[in-house]
Amino acid sequence: MGKKNALYAQSGGVTAVINASACGVIEACRQHKDKIGTLYAGQNGILGILQEQLIDTSKELTSAITALKHTPGGAFGSCRYKMKDIKDSQAEYERLIAVFRAHNIGYFFYNGGGDSADTCLKVSQISAQLGYPVQAIHIPKTIDNDLPFTDCSPGFGSVAKYVAVSTKEASLDIASMAASSTKIFVLEVMGRHAGWIAAAGGLAAEEAGDAPHIIVFPEIPFNREQFIAKVSATVKEKGYCVVVASEGASYADGGLISGSVNKDAFGHQQLGGVAPALASMVKHSLGYKYHYALADYLQRSARHIASKTDVEQAYAVGQAAVEKAIEGKGAIMITIERGTGKKYSWSLGEAPLAKVANVEKKMPRSFISKDGFGITQKARDYLQPLIAGEDYPPYKDGMPVYPRLKKILAPKKLDTDFDC
Repeated sequence: MGKKNALYAQSGGVTAVINASACGVIEACRQHKDKIGTLYAGQNGILGILQEQLIDTSKELTSAITALKHTPGGAFGSCRYKMKDIKDSQAEYERLIAVFRAHNIGYFFYNGGGDSADTCLKVSQISAQLGYPVQAIHIPKTIDNDLPFTDCSPGFGSVAKYVAVSTKEASLDIASMAASSTKIFVLEVMGRHAGWIAAAGGLAAEEAGDAPHIIVFPEIPFNREQFIAKVSATVKEKGYCVVVASEGASYADGGLISGSVNKDAFGHQQLGGVAPALASMVKHSLGYKYHYALADYLQRSARHIASKTDVEQAYAVGQAAVEKAIEGKGAIMITIERGTGKKYSWSLGEAPLAKVANVEKKMPRSFISKDGFGITQKARDYLQPLIAGEDYPPYKDGMPVYPRLKKILAPKKLDTDFDC
């Protein structure tokens, strides 16, 4: 059948720079037409692949692909869908391989976080077992920054920049009003088990005592009495108190501050609600007027204030995935390696998926202040380079310009549909 085709898909919560990775993959494949045939993209991630909904990226204009580098969201659609073990759902894997076989797919690039790494590993293993080996390579992406073996995860730097900037700006607002109005502001940010995003809020402080005055981490068991005491002392000293809280923060017994019990499509506990919970504690204990905000989707879609470092790294890991595939590699994740010099530098490496899948990287205790409510200089030194630089999208009539892809689907070759 000649040279093999390739398949790219996006998975999980998207980021401000995941499309930069897509751009890297597509442009690299186009540069290697002698080795890789058509590059398809799964419409809505792995679900689109199972349903044989494959977007033919060769139909997209070069200018539109280039513009993906400054476009937020997931250009080809993403999904929260975790494939089960083959013993529990062999039909899913047989269908996946049938699609691969029908479209002569030899390379599979899966762009996502920890659950996506697990899926990518399963695809690599099962494809060989089912007699159709595929070079599966995981392209890292997660705003949570919790993937192991990589210095940072593409998507995190831009969220960190958004949170740091928003914390700084909101702090100036609260400081202006504190004498006669609002004294407490709580910003809720994402972060299930790892407090990297919350920690980034600490970059807003230029000097000791600057806001945020309190950071609530998932890694530190929450103590209500200590929290209220810290808020009270801060208001007495500063006149106001700014809090950045991770949505996954919990008590010593594991119970979430937000009290959430619902679960998402990946089987994870549905988070959200820690900000109003904390604000309510302060109101009932101290009586202060408060405001709170949920960064929510805004933090991960804010391409207008993306980190230049993050954009460059996101593009590079996508490009490197193609290069590694051409070298014959498979069952790996592309990693970002930090240089050892005083000046920040980075390079690319790789890690075996068997060691990456289902492993979370949490904040080191050395990154969190002794009282558990702030970041250390060590954390600041780690975080600062990741938010460095600006990479603004083009603007027209005051609004950023983002491309509209054609998303032309390849003709289906299988006789049957598949219900997910």
